[in-house]
Amino acid sequence: MNRIFSAALGAALSSISLASHAAEIAPREPYGIALEGFAYPYPVHLLPLVNDGEQLSMAYMDVAPAQPNGRTVVLLHGRNFPSSYWAPVIKMLGEAGFRVVVPDQIGFGKSSKPAGELHFDTLARNTMALLDHLKIDKAEFVAHSLGGMLGVRIARAYPDRVAHLVLTAPIGLEDYRLVVPPTPTDKMIETEDRLTAEGYRKQLQTNYAIKLPGEAITPFIDARFNIKGSPDYPRWLRAFVSSGQMIHREPVAHEIPLVTVPTLFVMGADDHNAPGRPLAPEALRAKMGQNAELAKTLATKMPNARAEVIPDTGHLVFLEAPEKYRELVLGFLGR
Repeated sequence: MNRIFSAALGAALSSISLASHAAEIAPREPYGIALEGFAYPYPVHLLPLVNDGEQLSMAYMDVAPAQPNGRTVVLLHGRNFPSSYWAPVIKMLGEAGFRVVVPDQIGFGKSSKPAGELHFDTLARNTMALLDHLKIDKAEFVAHSLGGMLGVRIARAYPDRVAHLVLTAPIGLEDYRLVVPPTPTDKMIETEDRLTAEGYRKQLQTNYAIKLPGEAITPFIDARFNIKGSPDYPRWLRAFVSSGQMIHREPVAHEIPLVTVPTLFVMGADDHNAPGRPLAPEALRAKMGQNAELAKTLATKMPNARAEVIPDTGHLVFLEAPEKYRELVLGFLGR
């Protein structure tokens, strides 16, 4: 009897193990190139655009507050994140009376992936076209990561349309070209294509010093890797790599001291993200990504800026320290 029971138990455990293994290796259900299949927290609208002769669509959310204060905030996302990750900030701003406009820049999220190269000047013009379409003359701009580089370019090119600029854990506070050698696009495509979902998770946790539970990072993994099963994946990958080339080819660090609009840097003390660090000479890598110190130094060179550093926080500062972020941002915008 014991032998029969042991055999039955072994078979049951074996079947559970096989089922678990099958679940682990089950293929991801592919998203479309515009993240079809990936839910956003609010309705998504499309604005037709033409960039370099190419017909494109810019996706955006436009969220009205229950009790409007007559002001609008534009949120600018980072490179590795769909604009859906702004959901807690949209809610925070809406409760304070702000209309919130949340675009996916061309090349990202639910917007078109162009055949041509990405450029910050083009993204800035697209953002102004969206404001024109929505009949918004002037707005508050709150930016994160790569969006911070775009925010700087917008503030420099269109200062009369920017009331305040919040740079949330921005990249581009240093000129990466000074230490990172240029990399051919085809080599970058090959490297990105080899990356696995688990490798990407580790990359996010390491590069961004994220202080969030694993399940909170999973949507970012899904948004990137569920596209891999799509026939449009090569086009998506080329657009993604183009955004990386844009970071290196079009630095904004030298423009930041020239920004005249009121600016607030909100930095995570543990955020040492520095795009291209693995390609830099080993002796220089440790000097890259001193972002909190860079922000404090740059703020002193600007006519109307300050930097706030939140302890024990990484690159996703608005998700990791939401209450402190709320206090800083609403206090700044309320001026």
